[in-house]
Amino acid sequence: MKQKEKTFKIVTLGCRTNQYEGHGYTNQLEALGYKQAQEGEEAELCIVNTCTVTQSADAHSRHAINKLHRENPGAQIVVTGCYSENNQESVSKLPGVLKVVPNLKKEDLISDLFPDLDVPEFAIKHFSSHTRAFVKVQDGCNSFCTYCVIPYVRGRSRSRTVEDVLKECNELINNGFKEIVLTGINIGDFDGGKEAENGCLSDLIRACDALPGLERLRVSSIDPDEVDENLQDAILNGKKTCPSMHIVLQSGSNVVLKKMNRKYTRQIFLETIERLKRADPRFTFTTDIIIGFPGETETDFAETLAVMEEVEFAKVHMFPYSDRPRTRASLMPNKVDREIINQRKDQLLRLAERQAFALRERYLGHEMTVLTESLDEKRPDAIFGHTENFLPVWIPNFNQSNQILKVKLLENTPEGLVGTIIK
Repeated sequence: MKQKEKTFKIVTLGCRTNQYEGHGYTNQLEALGYKQAQEGEEAELCIVNTCTVTQSADAHSRHAINKLHRENPGAQIVVTGCYSENNQESVSKLPGVLKVVPNLKKEDLISDLFPDLDVPEFAIKHFSSHTRAFVKVQDGCNSFCTYCVIPYVRGRSRSRTVEDVLKECNELINNGFKEIVLTGINIGDFDGGKEAENGCLSDLIRACDALPGLERLRVSSIDPDEVDENLQDAILNGKKTCPSMHIVLQSGSNVVLKKMNRKYTRQIFLETIERLKRADPRFTFTTDIIIGFPGETETDFAETLAVMEEVEFAKVHMFPYSDRPRTRASLMPNKVDREIINQRKDQLLRLAERQAFALRERYLGHEMTVLTESLDEKRPDAIFGHTENFLPVWIPNFNQSNQILKVKLLENTPEGLVGTIIK
């Protein structure tokens, strides 16, 4: 009789760092002979990597745990991540939860579950997307922004060694990945580990850029004051580095930025953008913006919109302000009414959509390279991908992802550019 296969499910909420960790667990479990449970199939082991960045994230984390228990009543559920770190006692009492693993022991989660087995090291060999791989190079944060609970639940900043990161990147490249995104909770803090002499982020970027077989290299979310001349040089002059960055704004108002305890001003943000655009006109930017921070006035909000008008972001990740326990902002007066927040949210998102459309419009008729990424059941005739400067593109479906193709951009739609493959 064939032995029943051991099955698992992993639910990941929140940031790219959590996504990276979820794939790490997947790689380890598959090496131990487990397989991912299919849709409708019950799993023996479930892992939930939670998020607590907003009240909504808390609710989604609780919902994910409860849903897994309902759908997999016999499963052992292991919970980790920022929500469970902040609510260990209540999470441990949820139905089906076997164990709550602290953030600082995340990478030992599988080893601790199976102490008698030879568990492979926590490292990524492949991603489910088969095209773009995230590599976590740093964890934790020392900034203590007044709205953010992450330093309390993730701990202080700590970095991997350059050697360790390069080893993982090489493994991914050998497994066919063409694009790597360096990520972390506060990647600008990367220092190559405590013993490193030449381990700053720009050194890491140059080392990754030199890896044979890599086609594209990106850097995830970073603050504008951390894009110094050395980092700018590494990105602009790299052979594989892409002319796009996610540079965090949060607010266009210096008054609000100061209340947030951000380390830069509106002027520093705009100067950083201008330096990169001046050096490479193709450079595009994505960003994060919080609306409705305590005390945010109509003037403050208008200043945020003005920065958006000046920069013309390719994409804006918008977050309505959410009170987080243990943060200074939760104690601040003059909370913005929820109805006003919703109005500002709608206004900001409409502007973001118009800007992204206008930005893409300027590239019509251009020839650019696209990394094909995914198929969409709703559009069987097309395959989706991104240009090197992170513009979304649909091209005729040839049933193959993970290919870098030369494409001519012909049409601009609300869903992205439409192009044709150049033979």
